[in-house]
Amino acid sequence: MKKTSMPGKKLFVLDTNVLMHDPTALFRFQEHDIYLPMVVLEELDNNKKGHSEVARNARQTSRFLDELMVGVSKDTIDQGLPLSGGSFTNGVTGGPSGNLFFQTKTMDADLPTTLPGSKSDNTILGTALALRDTRKDVTVTLVSKDTNMRIKAAILGIHAEDYRNDQVLEDVDLLYSGMTELAADFWDKHSKAMESWQEQGRSYYRIKGPEAASWHPNQLLYLEGENAFEAAVREAGEDGSIIETVRDFRGKGHSVWGINARNREQNFALNLLMDPEVDFVTLVGQAGTGKTLLTLAAGLAQTLDEKRYNEIVVTRVTVPVGEDIGFLPGTEEEKMTPWMGALMDNLEVLTQSEHNNDWERAATQELLNKRIKIRSLNFMRGRTFLNKYLIIDEAQNLTSKQMKTLITRAGPGTKVVCLGNVAQIDTPYLTETNSGLTYVVDRFQNWEHSGHITLTRGERSRLADYASEVL
Repeated sequence: MKKTSMPGKKLFVLDTNVLMHDPTALFRFQEHDIYLPMVVLEELDNNKKGHSEVARNARQTSRFLDELMVGVSKDTIDQGLPLSGGSFTNGVTGGPSGNLFFQTKTMDADLPTTLPGSKSDNTILGTALALRDTRKDVTVTLVSKDTNMRIKAAILGIHAEDYRNDQVLEDVDLLYSGMTELAADFWDKHSKAMESWQEQGRSYYRIKGPEAASWHPNQLLYLEGENAFEAAVREAGEDGSIIETVRDFRGKGHSVWGINARNREQNFALNLLMDPEVDFVTLVGQAGTGKTLLTLAAGLAQTLDEKRYNEIVVTRVTVPVGEDIGFLPGTEEEKMTPWMGALMDNLEVLTQSEHNNDWERAATQELLNKRIKIRSLNFMRGRTFLNKYLIIDEAQNLTSKQMKTLITRAGPGTKVVCLGNVAQIDTPYLTETNSGLTYVVDRFQNWEHSGHITLTRGERSRLADYASEVL
């Protein structure tokens, strides 16, 4: 939890959803105290069964609490358990120094008659209200991921906050875009101390200066106008950065599996996807910007033509946008097929050719089915992918922990591509600023074997472009 402007020590009352979202929240409040109403423990117990992320987090929270209570007397519990005693904080500098309090008695609070105390949320509100009235020595703050809970708290005069410790950025507009426009006088400023050479038909430049020192590996640079220029940063450092001109995939002679880039961002994306030195690529953009099509085209070219990868593995989180359609019959791949509509649509585009007859199209489809595997997230833990081209679709719906679980499955020779649109998040309690996709974009921007690009221009049709503007 980030510090607020209110002075003095604080007492944070935690809602259940905070702990089910992040069990380590117990240890994220620095020197301040934490209070857990008894109904929170009841809700954790009710949600501990199952294989979902929420169930795992509920069980982990219970383990942390159990660890803190080992060998502790009833008097110590009443006075507050020291939060510095948990294994999570061992060896962590600047860890928590506050205490954890449990509700040990019924607390009377004057809740409005419109808020029945039998409901768990209202019981927590009543506890926070009673603490506010009895603990005048501290500032009582209710922490909840539930927007309606915070609204009700504000109506009752209880100070309430969202849990923000897991936010990667203050604002999603600050998210690293992966490319930078150079100033019009860039060459005039840097030409004197610049070195240039050519290798294998590619031009390289060593640039020195304060601007070059702020670049990230595989960041894409461009100049517009008469002296149009597009390059990628190959080495970034305080002593100077090496940039390399990128390939132009917009011409017909430089297509990837029959696909050409239609704009600058797509061209940069194809350069990252086709680069064997880049092991991890993230593509963020609105629907229709070409994320899936470009990724599949690059994957097919490197799997079937260049034999760089053995097969393409596609996975995504199965969060329904509308009503759930219930259990699906069949194998793992058959169960995942309804969720892979975007994949199938793009495969149809990639296999279409006016010169192909029905038999050739069927043979191509059969070949692709053997080299493209659809896998469920539920069975990823413990696996290792060797020489695979792993596509994680709809990555904005993954938490940072789920993203870590997936990316650490990558073995030698595997490339991981994450696709998503942070403006379309369907997972509860995930936002643009704490999504797993936002998390990896921010954490990987300084690694020399990763690249990111934000696609901004839609390339579907004039109808889709107009609809996105006016609807």
